[in-house]
Amino acid sequence: MQIKSFKDLPLTPEVLRSIKELGFEALFPIQAQAINPLLEGKDVIGQAQTGTGKTAAFGVPMVQRVNREVRGVQGLIVVPTRELALQVADNMAKFAKYVKLKVLAVYGGESINKQVHSLAKGVQIVVGTPGRLIDLMERRILDLSAVRTVVLDEADRMLDMGFIEDIEFILSKTPKDRQTSLFSATMDNSVMQLANKYMKNPQKILVSKDEIALTQMKQYYVVVNQGGKLKALCGLLQDDEVEKAIIFCRTRHETSRLGEQLYKRGFHTHILHAGFTQAQRERAINEFRHGRRNLLVATDVAARGLDIDGITHIINYDVPNDPPVYFHRIGRTGRKGEDGTAVTLVSYGEMSNFNNIKSLTKTKIEEIKGQSVKEDSPIQSFF
Repeated sequence: MQIKSFKDLPLTPEVLRSIKELGFEALFPIQAQAINPLLEGKDVIGQAQTGTGKTAAFGVPMVQRVNREVRGVQGLIVVPTRELALQVADNMAKFAKYVKLKVLAVYGGESINKQVHSLAKGVQIVVGTPGRLIDLMERRILDLSAVRTVVLDEADRMLDMGFIEDIEFILSKTPKDRQTSLFSATMDNSVMQLANKYMKNPQKILVSKDEIALTQMKQYYVVVNQGGKLKALCGLLQDDEVEKAIIFCRTRHETSRLGEQLYKRGFHTHILHAGFTQAQRERAINEFRHGRRNLLVATDVAARGLDIDGITHIINYDVPNDPPVYFHRIGRTGRKGEDGTAVTLVSYGEMSNFNNIKSLTKTKIEEIKGQSVKEDSPIQSFF
């Protein structure tokens, strides 16, 4: 039987009930290929963009395989950032609603005492960042000896951030007969080395580099003078169809400067970069999530793990130096099967980097021609 929906999978009534309540029906490709092997206890390597349903791909099998009669930690999901820890834990709690499992997110930037107290009451699934996980382990608060399933989510990002030794330490404290799955947007040598070292005959679910961009997304680029970018951006934002957008800049300074310029021009703008405190980050994200601000000007700190519904546009104010970052950025829209639009403002000095991006995908990135590149003439609507 061809597996097309969650109803075709061997899931318990409690798990199916929570999935139905969430409105999940048809399976995304990563779900159709990963859930059955994970339910069978096999190790899985999955290559998938954020926003293509990978949390359900590893989360639903974990929820089904955890024994709710056992109070100890049986499921562990390791993620690179606080935001992703919170979002994954929220999704896991929804999947586990009728199974009645306890799920906890642990991460830095919040008092450890609250997390210690929650663990003491009994938690079956922990979602955490490497540093806070190790902190809790060294305090003998977090015991991983009963873990049955480990997920490394956004493994490439964690390796980029220098977490390899932390991940290896965490895995060394889990049983050797555990099930391990690894999910990553890209599969470079460092990711595959990690998989080869810690996984047992994993089933590989990979997409080609030509499919790395989401196919339902419309992608455009406009060539402009560097000095004309602000005018071009304002022209884009005045279009009625730009309801909710993230505007990506390369540096903190540029993010702050652009956010202030847009705010002065009457746009409902918030900024987000790595210099923010946790409280500032959460306030910016919440105001954007709930529509109090419809524009978020951000560095790539927001390019991963930011799961917000209703984002209609991603605008690259700066072309990223690293081509895969482009795909991580545009993955913030076109989520859950919805349409999305990505627009990149390319200055002449950025053309080489942008050509590198285009070489990574056969997905069409259409040039908007006939637009002014002069600073005193805003771009016209093309949607």
